[in-house]
Amino acid sequence: MSNITNISLAPSGRDKINWVRSYMPLLTAIENEFKQTQPFAGMTISMSIHLEAKTANLAKVLRAGGANVYVTGCNPLSTQDDVAAALADEGFEVNAHHGASDEQYVADLKATLSAKPDLIIDDGGDFIGLLHGECRDLGVNLIGGCEETTTGIHRLRAREAAGLLDYTMIDVNDADCKHLFDNRYGTGQSTLDGIMNSTNLIIAGKTVVIAGYGWCGKGMAMRAKGMGAVVVVTEIDPVKAIEAVMDGFRVMPMSEAAKIGDLFVTLTGCSDVLTKEHFEVMKDGVLLSNSGHFDVEINKQQLAQMADKVIRRKPNIDGYYLPDGRIINLLAEGRLVNLAAGNGHPAEIMDMSFAIQARSLEYLARNKGKFEKKLYSVPAEIDKAVAKMKLETLGFGIDTLTPEQEEYLNKVEA
Repeated sequence: MSNITNISLAPSGRDKINWVRSYMPLLTAIENEFKQTQPFAGMTISMSIHLEAKTANLAKVLRAGGANVYVTGCNPLSTQDDVAAALADEGFEVNAHHGASDEQYVADLKATLSAKPDLIIDDGGDFIGLLHGECRDLGVNLIGGCEETTTGIHRLRAREAAGLLDYTMIDVNDADCKHLFDNRYGTGQSTLDGIMNSTNLIIAGKTVVIAGYGWCGKGMAMRAKGMGAVVVVTEIDPVKAIEAVMDGFRVMPMSEAAKIGDLFVTLTGCSDVLTKEHFEVMKDGVLLSNSGHFDVEINKQQLAQMADKVIRRKPNIDGYYLPDGRIINLLAEGRLVNLAAGNGHPAEIMDMSFAIQARSLEYLARNKGKFEKKLYSVPAEIDKAVAKMKLETLGFGIDTLTPEQEEYLNKVEA
């Protein structure tokens, strides 16, 4: 039985779901196929993922394939209660609450795993953490699952390297149709959307400091530059730092960037990217935001200890008033600003990412018993097929090799 905030919110959530479905043609095509092929007949799928309209659409596609689907969020502030209500109203098992306490959040995760799923979708590794710990007994039926975030993949690789990964997982995050588009174009646009929705301030002319130049950082830098910002990148990887330089951005240590930034965005997946030493030299009125999975990149505890008082200045903005008169503004409590203060990635982008998710779960279901307990890449044929489908929906075509060209490329020289 579902445990949500308010079932009466369902009509609003249904409108949101119907809106995004109009812009997710890949999932519509897969849904129509799954209705016929029933790849998940008799199976249970548990999802821990940002619970908003696009995720709800994925849940509906999986149910069309025969699955009994249990849904929860992966971040208390990204759960949209009206979307949770709409899913519950349609008979899904939903356990999720916007703004849940840590205790409620974990209880929702456990309730969603209580079905002893055959397949899981994880976002950040919370399911996998529980299944390796106090909820180990709930993984008895698990064929495998998918992980779609950089942070979650870091956790899985650490487990695998230590010989402590007890389940089969697929690395959706590193599929080309995920990281090249979702991480880059999706994160760049949705992060700025969350920031601008919250602040109603201009980007042009501001010095925007971007911590991390992975695919998410690249996308954020690209979009900030396009809106007229002076972009500074901080990095720990010299290769990525050179790439940022050659892409036209300033690169410097955070200790220097902290003095000149107007807006900071952390996208590293690591902890303590912004700490007391940086807060001490920041400008009055500076804006701090995070687009990494967990709220650990900006050290909120140190910032709170430095402040005389903390005031909610407006929704999603907390002002930390320092003894010297400066105010440091923290957006969305240091959680994912694009989801906690916005609507997440655009529907067309998530259409590709969720098509990869759906196909990867289908791959696991159809090949039950053939996997080892390790982290697998998304099969190249799935990646290519999703890309081809996407091109077709956009109205574009590409060339194919002639037999003579294939022979030339495969020719072995004597």
